[in-house]
Amino acid sequence: MIRHPPTVVCYICGREYGTKSIFIHEPQCLKKWHNENNLLPKELRRPEPKKPEVRTITAKGFYDLDALNEAAWTSAQSQLVPCNICGRTFLPDRLIVHQRSCKPKVAK
Repeated sequence: MIRHPPTVVCYICGREYGTKSIFIHEPQCLKKWHNENNLLPKELRRPEPKKPEVRTITAKGFYDLDALNEAAWTSAQSQLVPCNICGRTFLPDRLIVHQRSCKPKVAK
């Protein structure tokens, strides 16, 4: 059985990072999020994502990574915005690009 190093999900972008590099990634990701959010039209701007507080500690004294990752993933997914034409969800900056080519389904 191959053992992979533990990873942590970023609560902002939903990507996985190592337990050491997540602390480097999160401030940079939040800064990038602010820059991208400020470029969006006012109706698509979102409130700043809040870091989920999961305080579950296992019997060995470690944080429960599964619970932490689940909360972070849920936080990242909650930032997605549905397309008003097809209903698929996107990050706000990608929704604009998607809507240029999204067409309503034609009934046959």
